[in-house]
Amino acid sequence: MNVFISYASQDVEWARELTKALKRSGFRAWDPSEIGPGENWSLEIGKALEKSDAMVVLLSPASARSESVKREIDYALTSKRFHERLIPVMVKQTTKYPWVLADLVIEKGEPNEVVKRIAKRLRATSSMN
Repeated sequence: MNVFISYASQDVEWARELTKALKRSGFRAWDPSEIGPGENWSLEIGKALEKSDAMVVLLSPASARSESVKREIDYALTSKRFHERLIPVMVKQTTKYPWVLADLVIEKGEPNEVVKRIAKRLRATSSMN
C-alpha cells in the first residue's frame, strides 16, 4: 500500500522518522526529498497523490498554516481511494486544523509507536476492500 505523508516543512524530521517506520512495516511511503532540484514540485506531489492509497497528515501549528497541507487534505477528502485511509497524527499540539479532521481518530505519540497503530488501521481497511 502506498502512503502519502502530508506535512509542513517545519515537521520534516518527524515526517522522515514516520516514513522510515512505515517502510520498515512493509508500506511504500512517499518521500518528498526524492524530488530533485529543478523538478516541478506541484507536479511531483500530484503524481504521488495519484499513486497513493492512504494519507497520513501531520498536525502542528505549522501544518495548520500550510496551504499545501490544506490542499492535500482536500484532495484526500474528495477521493474514494482515501475513504477510511486519511489518518491525522498530532506531532505538535494545536487546535488549529481543518474541522473535518475532528471526527477522525487522531493518533499521538512517537513515530515508531504511532506507525504500529497506523499499520493496523491501514491493514484493516485493505482487508475490507
